[in-house]
Amino acid sequence: MDRPDKDRYFLDIALSVAARSTCIRRQFGAVIVKDSTIIGTGYNGTARGVVNCSEVGCIKDMMDSPQGAAYDYCPAVHAEENAIINSNRSDRIGATLYIAGRDRDGKLTMAIPCQRCRRKIMNSQIKDVIILSSEGKPILSNVSDYAKEDSEWYINLLNNVKKKNSKL
Repeated sequence: MDRPDKDRYFLDIALSVAARSTCIRRQFGAVIVKDSTIIGTGYNGTARGVVNCSEVGCIKDMMDSPQGAAYDYCPAVHAEENAIINSNRSDRIGATLYIAGRDRDGKLTMAIPCQRCRRKIMNSQIKDVIILSSEGKPILSNVSDYAKEDSEWYINLLNNVKKKNSKL
């Protein structure tokens, strides 16, 4: 019997959740798990009541926007955000978030949370994030690393602005 380990099991469930996505470009699914129990799921797609890109077209495709850019033009709520919205706060504390996705050709695609989602993950007190790589391998991230990376990003940005302003 070829029984998957728990990480692969929950990543496979995330891929199943992703099948509900209305995104033309990439379909992502997210599953929040605590004590081996699923406490929330979500997929990327437009907010309730908003027209789906799968019905009218993708503005990011029309703009030839690269992956990971032009989020302000996209009406989608990310899979991680929806999983957080669809779970109870007290259940999320110390939980693990699993994220997996496929591109428009059905191939696995790396599901790295954007900066906006990382901040929501941090504030929701999720402890770990496990994403499925393009090669089908789980990759573990400790959420505490997100805070360090975000702080470093902000300090660097702030210092660059200070330097620029001091030259004026």
